[in-house]
Amino acid sequence: MTKEEKLAVIDSLAQQLQNYPHFYVADIEALNAEQTAALRRKCFENGVKLVVVKNTLLNKALEKVEKADADLVNVLEGPTSVMFAEVAKAPAQLIKEFRKESDKPVLKAAFAEGCVYVGDDKLDALCNIKSKEELIGDLIALLQSPAKNVISALQANAGQKIAGLVKTLESRNN
Repeated sequence: MTKEEKLAVIDSLAQQLQNYPHFYVADIEALNAEQTAALRRKCFENGVKLVVVKNTLLNKALEKVEKADADLVNVLEGPTSVMFAEVAKAPAQLIKEFRKESDKPVLKAAFAEGCVYVGDDKLDALCNIKSKEELIGDLIALLQSPAKNVISALQANAGQKIAGLVKTLESRNN
């Protein structure tokens, strides 16, 4: 690979690192051609972009976009593939689903929702991660719940209770 080709690959990786808010670094080495094709198909169906990269080129691309966290750089050994995604938990769910049939891919590290997760043991946590929009939705639902309960209680017996209150207040004033 010439120096110009390497620079082009680094630029391409850096562009993808900037375009996608979440990425996973995984090892897919032991997969045969059929399994690799199946993994690529699942990635395409789930909006995940899978790229096999050289560790040094990925390291330079991470440095270029200032995401070269020490924990991320330390996992760049052996065969490496990168999964780029718009949704933080999509690659984790895909890996977990794919591993029902095979012991690969193995998660090396992930950059999701602005945090770095290192190790395959973080896969379950990544599957359960909520996006910013989901968290805001949950918060709004929690805030609306008490207000809805009060309004529904007032509406359910509103006619009877209000009439009773008015009658009691009138009798006290007289």
